[in-house]
Amino acid sequence: MLGERLKSLRESRSITQEQLAKLVGLSQQSIDHYENGRANPSIETLKKLVEIFNTTVDYLLGLTDNP
Repeated sequence: MLGERLKSLRESRSITQEQLAKLVGLSQQSIDHYENGRANPSIETLKKLVEIFNTTVDYLLGLTDNP
C-alpha cells in the first residue's frame, strides 16, 4: 500500500524518483525500493514524505483513503 500511494503522489506532482530522493536525502534506489515494496522508510523519512506531499502517515500506510 505504501509503495502504491507514494508512487501515485510522486507522479501526480510530476516528481521523478531522483528528485524525490534529493528532497528526502536518500538515493533514487531507496525510493524505488519503497515504491516496489522491497523496503520500508524510517520514521524520519515518513515525516519528510508527509511534509513534501502535504498528506498524513495514515494515508501513506493505507489506514485512511483521505489524503
